[in-house]
Amino acid sequence: MGAACDLVGPRFASASLSIATAPFVFFASSISSPHTFLVVRFFIGFSLATFVSCQFWMSSMFSGPVVGLANGIAGGWGNLGGGATQLIMPLLYSLIKHMGSTNFTAWRIAFFIPGLLQTMTALSILAFGQDMPDGNYNNLEKSGEKSKDELSKVLLNGVGNYRAWILALTYGYCFGVELTIDNVIAEYFYDRFDLNLGTAGIIAASFGLANFVSRPGGGLLSDFVARRFGMRGRLWAMWAVQSIGGLLCVLLGKMGSLGPAVFVMILFSLFVQAACGLTFGVVPFVSRRSLGIISGMTGGGGNVGAVITQVLFFHGSRYSKERGIFLMGIMILCCTLPIMLIYFPQWGGMFYGPSKGTSEEDYYLSEWSSEEREKGSHLASLKFAENSKCERGKRYAPRSTVPVDLTPTHG
Repeated sequence: MGAACDLVGPRFASASLSIATAPFVFFASSISSPHTFLVVRFFIGFSLATFVSCQFWMSSMFSGPVVGLANGIAGGWGNLGGGATQLIMPLLYSLIKHMGSTNFTAWRIAFFIPGLLQTMTALSILAFGQDMPDGNYNNLEKSGEKSKDELSKVLLNGVGNYRAWILALTYGYCFGVELTIDNVIAEYFYDRFDLNLGTAGIIAASFGLANFVSRPGGGLLSDFVARRFGMRGRLWAMWAVQSIGGLLCVLLGKMGSLGPAVFVMILFSLFVQAACGLTFGVVPFVSRRSLGIISGMTGGGGNVGAVITQVLFFHGSRYSKERGIFLMGIMILCCTLPIMLIYFPQWGGMFYGPSKGTSEEDYYLSEWSSEEREKGSHLASLKFAENSKCERGKRYAPRSTVPVDLTPTHG
């Protein structure tokens, strides 16, 4: 999906994938065996890649001072659907059953609702979406305002940037942890505190519903600290918030009574989801030429982190749920440390300032060869380099050398 966004634009990439996977949401109503369940779930899983096109789109449409909040709202409110689904789908099932359907058919009919909504969303994207502020990829390429890039160069440039791998790892232990908790938290409260399934489900849903404020809050915090401290502020905030999330996860695994456990879980959800928003406050600046690849690597890291964590701590009976959550917290703390290794020569890192004589233009134009620059392929990166100077922050931005006329004016 990241490569598709870089090459054909987020509008066509996102809509195409949604249309291609919507039939499998409808097919969920025909599940009759474990095998058909696995097949349907597998193909529906591809639709998760629309998250990458969403974050790419926000990073392309919004400028540096607000890109963290834009990514946070789009991603957070998208993830909010995971919590809302826990509440809405059972209500749909109950409503359809109340209208006269049997248990056997009511849940099958319910799956037509999300399938229809997914199809309508895809068609709306095609009808009303736009790839960039100045137009769609196809039109921009025809007019010569945007050059058509090559997959191999975009891919190699993205995977060759070590910052992307670090962000993929750290995102695996904020968003990946969020996915893992979605899978185990209801069972944790059910087993540990002898709750009924309905109550445990409501508590579990509150974890996902926290995305309404937590992930946008993380994006807002990223933008806020960047205004004063630049990219270095974004990195420090990401490390601090995710580390606090790790500590709260450790604490949640040690809770022995219901009330404090719910309170710690809510705090944990706020911090771990805010860390997701903070991550995508940094992603847009790692690369301009391979923004889609970087977004895809980071987003994919979240899913890989969830799978690894699930297998290590929650597969089989090796660990209890509370022990698994405790160990997952330790994993968060350890996998957050590599943020300290991220360094931008034009802005610096957590412990070191920028390299002398290195500018934003130097960093982003290094992604293009001299031959490509001669053809003008680099112009979009050059424009972004100019716009990204806000990442110096007020504290580190050089003072203007332009004389200022202080003569009073009237009228």
